[in-house]
Amino acid sequence: MSTLFSPLKLGALTVPNRIFMAPLTRCRADAEHNPTPLMAEYYAQRASAGLIIAEATMAMQGNSSFWMVPGIYSEVQIEGWRLTTDAVHAAGGKIFLQIWHGGRACHPLLNNGAQPVAPSALRIENDEVHTPEGKKPYVVPRELADEELPGIVAGFKQAAINAKAAGFDGVEVHGANGYLLDEFLRDGANTRNGPYGGSIENRARLLLEVITAVSEVWGADKVGVRISPLNSYNFMIDSDPVALSTWLAERLNAFNLAYLHVMRGDFFSMQTGDVMTPIRAHYHGVLVANMGYSPEEAEQAIADGKVDAVAFGNSFLANPDLPARIKAGAALNQPDPAKYYSPGAEGYTDYPVLMP
Repeated sequence: MSTLFSPLKLGALTVPNRIFMAPLTRCRADAEHNPTPLMAEYYAQRASAGLIIAEATMAMQGNSSFWMVPGIYSEVQIEGWRLTTDAVHAAGGKIFLQIWHGGRACHPLLNNGAQPVAPSALRIENDEVHTPEGKKPYVVPRELADEELPGIVAGFKQAAINAKAAGFDGVEVHGANGYLLDEFLRDGANTRNGPYGGSIENRARLLLEVITAVSEVWGADKVGVRISPLNSYNFMIDSDPVALSTWLAERLNAFNLAYLHVMRGDFFSMQTGDVMTPIRAHYHGVLVANMGYSPEEAEQAIADGKVDAVAFGNSFLANPDLPARIKAGAALNQPDPAKYYSPGAEGYTDYPVLMP
């Protein structure tokens, strides 16, 4: 596993290994979306990751897709996140914050009655959302007007400013998994006309504007971007994910990002295809891959030059010392799905580590 444990330059940072922690929603914030001391403990336990990418965090108020998820739009939240960044840095780690708008995956019961917003008035079908009143069907979102989109961009920029104040090492723009920026990207969710609909260039306009604004705060070399061209989660599809991936790979070169983070597949196997090969061929920066990699496959993919790092999700959830376990060839703890989103330490900070 020598390649996995080699250093990697990520824009302005150099990280000690290529085993990244993927962003994982865990619903351990409080009811006002404030990060908690328990979250600081959880992330500090995983500080041996080459880079921690913290969970999807509300860039602006009123766009939550989950109950008890954190935000980064208030002073209290900034101070709450400071507990986490201080703890991770004290343990020798690096941590980016993933900034996020839930788009049509939001629900009025999670957002003080507000109707969700989206590129088009198309709701998520065949699924339900967890709310304080139990599971509920998604609602039809309101189509955003073009003149509202500068406000969305400004919200992401303020979130980037707040993340810097909270002590993060950088930010990741969440353009994946059927949330707002991904909804604009993919033509299954974006059927609008005008400057933000139709062609790939138009559908990508909002994402590129957000990246530009966030980069003005951090410098692009401390900004990552996550995309999921194939993932059908949140009722998503695109008519040509390879073309979308190729276009984005070429266009994102202009930013000199810290990294591009790509989810290579589909949680539900409804869409198949290879997006990693064209992205690798056209993107010249650091490429981080995610979804279903074993340590052995990750090592080989990096050694072969297919990717530069791999982000692990479930493995890090249950194994706070995942790099040490991989290096030792030790067995991995198995996560308990029943505790993924439950409150408290159980199934969160109580997974055992290897004996020293």
